[in-house]
Amino acid sequence: MPVDHYENFPVASWVMPARLRRPVELVYAFARSADDIADEGDAPAEERLRALGAYRAELDRIDAGQPALTPLFRDLAPMIAAHRLPVGLFRDLLDAFAQDVVKTRYASFDEVLDYSRRSADPVGRLLLHLFERTEPPMPAWSDSICSALQLINFLQDVAIDWQKGRVYLAQDELAAAGLDESWIAEGRVDDRWRAFMSAQVGRAGAMLESGAPLARALPGRVGLELRMIVSGGLRIVQRLQRARGDVFRQRPVLGTTDWIAIVGRTLWFPAAGPRKALATGTGGMR
Repeated sequence: MPVDHYENFPVASWVMPARLRRPVELVYAFARSADDIADEGDAPAEERLRALGAYRAELDRIDAGQPALTPLFRDLAPMIAAHRLPVGLFRDLLDAFAQDVVKTRYASFDEVLDYSRRSADPVGRLLLHLFERTEPPMPAWSDSICSALQLINFLQDVAIDWQKGRVYLAQDELAAAGLDESWIAEGRVDDRWRAFMSAQVGRAGAMLESGAPLARALPGRVGLELRMIVSGGLRIVQRLQRARGDVFRQRPVLGTTDWIAIVGRTLWFPAAGPRKALATGTGGMR
């Protein structure tokens, strides 16, 4: 489920089978702590990259069958071995977070997607390994969901990312729409910006829908957890649509009425599918 601290990483909730909660929590702890190294505080870039390098060295030790040196990785090592998790997926996350330290603009949407492939998609693929459901087309569906949640997060956080000196909107798409970064700097919301954001939100929503069959394919509580994640993403899409591009003064967040709607949509999800839910806005917007 998207969460306030970092929206594209799901957290193991009570819905998740008990045997998987701790492994999912460890995956989240790795991703959360590594992302914080790249994002939080006032450390210079060189220090951040060294800290991420220390994470990479720990993964190398695990990969080589050597003892880990720090508590997080001492917990991760037996979990990775027990579930045969590809260490390369953890390395992909570190590559993306290291990129965040040095790269602040994206020339094209392909560049944004490449970042999402490493910053978000590995989480979904690691979960599929934990669920023991890695056969096609499961990974492709998972990638669509994770990249969509990452894009939705970028659209929510245009203003927040600007304050950090970053713009995750494709520069060529901004230019094609007749926009530049002054719209972001000024929080300017006019017809041109609204049209641009509408297209961005529509694309992210369509990507999330394209991966939604995974939420119906996975059984039991695992499937229920994923349906909640997809339903939550669709709810944020609705919030973004209702904001009509003004993410500067009304950043979409989920409140109590949204969670009621998400639960209802989750229970209804298998029969109705996500597209109808997105179009009708189950539970209403307030």
